[in-house]
Amino acid sequence: MCSGGFAKCLGISLIPLSIVCVLCNILLFFPGGTSVESEHITNEVWYCGGILGSGVLMIFPALVFLGLKNNDCCGCCGNESCGRRFAMLSSILFAAVGVVGASYSVIVSAVAIHHGPECVVNSTGTQWDYPFSNGDYLSNKSIWTTVCLEPPSVVSWHVSLFSVLLVMGSIQMALCAVQVVNGLLGCLCGDCCGGVSI
Repeated sequence: MCSGGFAKCLGISLIPLSIVCVLCNILLFFPGGTSVESEHITNEVWYCGGILGSGVLMIFPALVFLGLKNNDCCGCCGNESCGRRFAMLSSILFAAVGVVGASYSVIVSAVAIHHGPECVVNSTGTQWDYPFSNGDYLSNKSIWTTVCLEPPSVVSWHVSLFSVLLVMGSIQMALCAVQVVNGLLGCLCGDCCGGVSI
């Protein structure tokens, strides 16, 4: 497959991943699927790793990758091959932006999973805290509902959505890293390394 066509496949793959990440981040604003006051939303949710990192910053590389197959940058000095090679080279910069955005999402998600959610820790429903901030709650699911009383199922909600963000961000990082290699090959070899250079 030519490097431009392969980049298009990567771009097509990045779009649904970005949409999933944005939706997960939005759902995290409703811990346990319920509406709470903004000061009781877990701090890491406000960092918007899924919206900014794996969402907005990932749209730019995805759109660039989608357009690479037909992009000749108007050629250069009348040589269309030169223009396509420049387009593949520029895609490396956008892939780097994608890696940065996905890395931000992965880091925020990992910290959030370790830190745990903010929840009600007393029976009167007045004291909100981060009871799992030392990160040792993941292996002991039996304490999730006994320590975090409200919102209902907030711990599984928190862990599940941030885990999805962590996995999706890791996949996005891998796809952008693949495009860096693909972009270098397209720049050095032309659009089709094994065929006729365009």
